[in-house]
Amino acid sequence: MTFSSAITEVNVDLGNKSYPIYIGENILPDLGKYLKKPQMGLATGTKIMVVTNPLVYDLYGRTVMDSLAEAGFTPIPGEVPDGEEYKTLDSAEHLYDVAFDNGLDRKSVVLALGGGVIGDLAGFVAATYMRGVTFIQVPTTLLAQVDSSVGGKVAVNHPRGKNIIGAFYQPKMVFTDIRTLHTLAQREFRAGMAEVVKYGVIWDCEFFDFLVNEHAGVMNLNTPEVTRVISTSCSIKARVVEQDETEQDVRAILNYGHTFGHAYEALTNYKKFVHGEAVAIGMISAAVAAVRLGMLSAGNLERIKNIIRLYGLPENFGALAPKEIIASMGHDKKAVGGNIKYILPEDIGRVKIVSGIDNDVLTGILSQQV
Repeated sequence: MTFSSAITEVNVDLGNKSYPIYIGENILPDLGKYLKKPQMGLATGTKIMVVTNPLVYDLYGRTVMDSLAEAGFTPIPGEVPDGEEYKTLDSAEHLYDVAFDNGLDRKSVVLALGGGVIGDLAGFVAATYMRGVTFIQVPTTLLAQVDSSVGGKVAVNHPRGKNIIGAFYQPKMVFTDIRTLHTLAQREFRAGMAEVVKYGVIWDCEFFDFLVNEHAGVMNLNTPEVTRVISTSCSIKARVVEQDETEQDVRAILNYGHTFGHAYEALTNYKKFVHGEAVAIGMISAAVAAVRLGMLSAGNLERIKNIIRLYGLPENFGALAPKEIIASMGHDKKAVGGNIKYILPEDIGRVKIVSGIDNDVLTGILSQQV
């Protein structure tokens, strides 16, 4: 079996649920060949529902469908509209109908071709259709490539909260072609960089410095820099997930910026901010909280603000009332008994899980960031 491009491989070690992450350039035409590897256990003729949206299908759908067909699989398109507002149970029901209409069975595959919304939705369908079928991630946005495609969190949204209805369901493989980033809107690329910056803050100060020093190469989509961005991010997330697959403890550090950020998304009906922008603002909120609580130096707060500015991400949430933000965070799926967990930085490369920040303190923190 001949492959056309060099591959960087990162492995997620979860025992019998372990899987590889393949990262390369111009590798989408090889997708079918990788799925034919014996360890995948897929037979010729296996039906594969390719979940995507019209925009991504127009760009890459034909390449993926042809690659699967040439490898002997039976690809079936499963389209949903583009946008966070379509990550719903209604969209999942539509995909169940596609699966039923095309005779997908327990040996079939659900393949996500797209960004985080598609990955979460397709994964939710894979986890629940016939109590679980094989799931493949083919992420096409930076945010999905560095974060949401790895770790097995799958979900749909509820009007009262993001990702409230979901499961932990690991993919069998993640297949990342960095060439897809060349068709990604600049806003979406910058939003993905918020998740990348997160990894530097929570785990790796040298990676944080790399992101500052190699900003131009990253933004120009230079292959070496982008490959390092994706592979390092995936490696960090893999190490965290290996320690705590279902977020009982240490995995919560991956939520740095998200507790605040999810509230900013929900309160603006998922229309003002894309996910990474809300996370960027949330990372600053958490860092301001850490300074207020004496955990983080003012200098490191400025470093976090500066890297967010460097990548063109927003710093402020605008005209949202602190009272509303605090109430929204109480509905977050990570809150237990009304007790909200916050991931707060102690240094660049190290964070701490903190619970029970007083509402008056939170109001003061949020009042600084309008």
